[in-house]
Amino acid sequence: MTTPEKIAVLDIGKTNAKVVILDCTTGEEIAEKRTPNRVLPGPPYPHYDIEALWAFVLEALSAFAAQPGFDAISITTHGASAALLDTEGELALPVLDYEHEYPAEIRSAYQTLRPPFSETFSPPLSAGLNVGAQLHYQKTVFPEAFARVRTILTYPQYWAFRLTGVAVNEVTSLGCHTDLWRPREGTYSSLVDALGIRDRMAPVRSAFDTLGPLLPDTAARAGLAGPVPVHCGIHDSNASLLPHLVGREPPFAVVSTGTWVINFAVGGDLDHLDPRRDALANVDAYGRAVPSSRFMGGREFEMLTAELGPLSPEAALAAMPDVIARRLMLLPNIAGGSGPFPGRERQWINDTDASTDQRWAAACLYLALMTETCLDLIGAKGPVLVEGPFSANPAYLQALTALLGREVMALPGSTGTSQGAALLAAISPKTKPGRAVPTPSWTIDAYRAAWHESLGA
Repeated sequence: MTTPEKIAVLDIGKTNAKVVILDCTTGEEIAEKRTPNRVLPGPPYPHYDIEALWAFVLEALSAFAAQPGFDAISITTHGASAALLDTEGELALPVLDYEHEYPAEIRSAYQTLRPPFSETFSPPLSAGLNVGAQLHYQKTVFPEAFARVRTILTYPQYWAFRLTGVAVNEVTSLGCHTDLWRPREGTYSSLVDALGIRDRMAPVRSAFDTLGPLLPDTAARAGLAGPVPVHCGIHDSNASLLPHLVGREPPFAVVSTGTWVINFAVGGDLDHLDPRRDALANVDAYGRAVPSSRFMGGREFEMLTAELGPLSPEAALAAMPDVIARRLMLLPNIAGGSGPFPGRERQWINDTDASTDQRWAAACLYLALMTETCLDLIGAKGPVLVEGPFSANPAYLQALTALLGREVMALPGSTGTSQGAALLAAISPKTKPGRAVPTPSWTIDAYRAAWHESLGA
């Protein structure tokens, strides 16, 4: 197979979708188009506007076909979705929005079906964050439509199917808190049989596999003259992890920030994970289990921005000493339903007459404390690599460095998902070196102790 010169990456996140062109020699993103990932209210339930996304993908590929051009396609998406196809390859049911809440009786019935954490290393999560819960909901509430399902696909591979006509599944999406996978054994879990869907699960292929060329009709609609290979695709957090697995020796940790803050302890073990605190196993592109933890930090940042106005990182950093001295604190959770402190609701402490900059400083301390807690829960060791939007927030980064007392590296670029997906085409990683975060002059030990004491932790 010829190494591509430029690769188009379909990157479909929870909030936005984009198509990016990367130069395979430099690793640089040289073109991008993006669109909001719209959720339709139903019927039959809230679901993604798949046809609008497909039209966007075709328009972007067509726009990029001549300039700058591309000669391969890869895919990355969020993990908490599955696509259910009928015998014609059409969606038998819409792709469900994972934030949709199910009736209590549906949730209760699912808990009797789901395998133990020791089998799947997948904790019980809210709404449809466990894909198994989605499938149970769809099968229970829409039995006639579910009876028409012939093929079940993980979400990145659904888009690969739309592009190639080849239906497969892949382990990074199966292994990201779906309840459907055994990370230690690398096989489907007992839930697949409990739901009676084993014969509908598409064959499992490697994320690195080329599934085939772009379908001729799709290639023609995109204005492409020749065949373009399409790679299998990968779960977005594991796409962010992949570049760091190439040429770096464990142990180390990766903090991948976006809508979610996903923490990976590379070189760690699965023996001490607490499912009650959103610790779990992910499965990397090579099929290896990786201890992980998470909280919805990016969503919380958006909520804070709506309340406080835009963050001025330098002003927040300057306010840190006063905030620490007066113990102005923000306690979890701003966005509920996930994270290391489930069931708690946000609380400000000592915030009388606090300025916006001081509140933002406390918020950055909060995000750093949540990250430290998540890293502790998975036994993370070694240097910590922060990538995604939080890597550009010096107030957060310096707070995290002060908390951890070890090297923290901020990696440039808005996201690592596109670069990770591009690696599936066998290009060499061309990542820029990270910058070491300076250790601040202020100390944080007493503040940390007071924050945890306020939580009763």
